[in-house]
Amino acid sequence: MRSHRLHIDQVISLGCTLEITGQRARYITRVLRLGPGTELTLFDGSGGEFRACIETIGRDRAQLIVLEHRPVERESPLAVRLLQGVSRGERMDYAIQKATELGVTEIVPVLTEFGVVRLGPDKSLQRRRHWQGVIISACEQCGRNRPPDVALPQSLDAALADLPADGSRWLLLPEDGAPLGSDPGPGPGESITVLIGPEGGLSPAEINQARAAGFQPRHLGPRVLRTETAATVALALIQGHWGDLAAQAYQDTAPVRRSP
Repeated sequence: MRSHRLHIDQVISLGCTLEITGQRARYITRVLRLGPGTELTLFDGSGGEFRACIETIGRDRAQLIVLEHRPVERESPLAVRLLQGVSRGERMDYAIQKATELGVTEIVPVLTEFGVVRLGPDKSLQRRRHWQGVIISACEQCGRNRPPDVALPQSLDAALADLPADGSRWLLLPEDGAPLGSDPGPGPGESITVLIGPEGGLSPAEINQARAAGFQPRHLGPRVLRTETAATVALALIQGHWGDLAAQAYQDTAPVRRSP
């Protein structure tokens, strides 16, 4: 039977009793339809996960007791930062969801010249809260216990100014530069930053700006991919070459399969 994983926006500790109300409680009681005695896996984003059991439930509340702490982590050893041009609605949600599943450390939504999305301060806060919800749902599904950070939508200038000094910087452009994955990869402890434009791509001025900031052009083969597809493919290639999807890393962490 599939075990339900839930993120709880409270500090969780072994032996504590959690009073869950609001949307999370309604999800437990009305959507999952779980009753007393049901065990759940909880995480609060600080690392590790907890085995908990439902003690009591009400219409809009649930009381859980924490039974066990499991110091399990499913984070990639490779720090990957995604600078993603903000695209419309479901496309951006898809890119953020898959980036979370593929182990990114940080997501920086970038407002660009050719992007069709325009966000003021209030809308930016709303979109960030929405994307944080997408990230939490993806973590619940994929097993991550440490949700990646997502920044407020910002200009390319601001995003480039806030980058660390070391690490690899790659700019995805159709049919330009070397194939992604042909590099020797980052050095020990270094990160990878990937910049991907929105639906309309990056403007010539933005491409020059990224190049001046040390970004090297990379491509994903002969076909032009949608922005959300490009993010997914690029991150899968990066984790496959240098992260926890690499052959050796997968052999070290994959569960042992026994013959029946």
